[in-house]
Amino acid sequence: MKIGVFDSLFSQLPLEDMLELLVDAGLDAVEIGTGNYPGASHIDVDALLADKQARDAYLAEFTSRGLIISAFSVHGNPIHPNRDMAERHDEAYRKTVRLAHEMGIPIVCVFSGCPGGGPEDRQPNWVTCPWPPEFSNTLNWQWQEVVIPYWQEAGAFAQQHGVRLAFEMHPGFVVYNPETLTRLRGAVGTVVGANFDPSHLFWQGIDPVAAIKSLEHSIYHVHAKDTAIDVQNVAVNGVLDTKPYRDIIHRSWVFRTVGYGHSLIEWRRIVSALRLVGYDYVLSIEHEDALASVGEGFSKAVAMLRESVLAETPAQPWWV
Repeated sequence: MKIGVFDSLFSQLPLEDMLELLVDAGLDAVEIGTGNYPGASHIDVDALLADKQARDAYLAEFTSRGLIISAFSVHGNPIHPNRDMAERHDEAYRKTVRLAHEMGIPIVCVFSGCPGGGPEDRQPNWVTCPWPPEFSNTLNWQWQEVVIPYWQEAGAFAQQHGVRLAFEMHPGFVVYNPETLTRLRGAVGTVVGANFDPSHLFWQGIDPVAAIKSLEHSIYHVHAKDTAIDVQNVAVNGVLDTKPYRDIIHRSWVFRTVGYGHSLIEWRRIVSALRLVGYDYVLSIEHEDALASVGEGFSKAVAMLRESVLAETPAQPWWV
């Protein structure tokens, strides 16, 4: 299993400086943001689509340093009820898929997106309960009229280009847990899989190990990010929390660097479960920890993941 990083963590650095830093840290892979929510700090998608020599030179920046690009990430909401935003996000998605095909990148990481509650809405509407009955009607309309038709076509587009789609299960979008991911995969096909990020599952009360086993061979990429639960705040207000992420002392949960929400043992359990279901690709570090600097969060995550991965690597027999 390889350890990598999502490049948005180092958006302030030029590409070459970031790659040298990763080599010095002993990493193996980089996940590159290509537009929409993560932005595109280290890539010019249009320029690379237009020029094979530019694509070759870009890839050489990685291969010459012993690094791979684990995925292109174009997290967005291409089914947003605002048509202009939906079209922009869809365009970025299609350019990313085309570029992944041209450059031999096997995975494109995405969000499922979230439509409005009906054809006249202008803002997304994330439904989390079945009652009042309007909510169930909304959810049925979203899936049958928007989500499934869009991703059936967009999934076929990816499949035609030899690319698999890794959906991050993210609350606020229609795919936010294993059940909703499995629903979309059942409707679209095996081009759909998970970009498995435990941080969004922890706060929902989901056990990542159980989730991994339920998903089995549909995990295509993994984000390494942690979440800390404030049990006192949860005891009072539960886990649904709309306070700003930086209002840490009052929130029910906050994103943390790997190891600062859950222990080494928990992360070893996660790595073990991934191996059990046949995942042997990249653990891509994502940093959204308001209590740690970029450098500190990155170095702590690398150290924790290295211990987790090594703990699951069979020791060399004494007689060899």
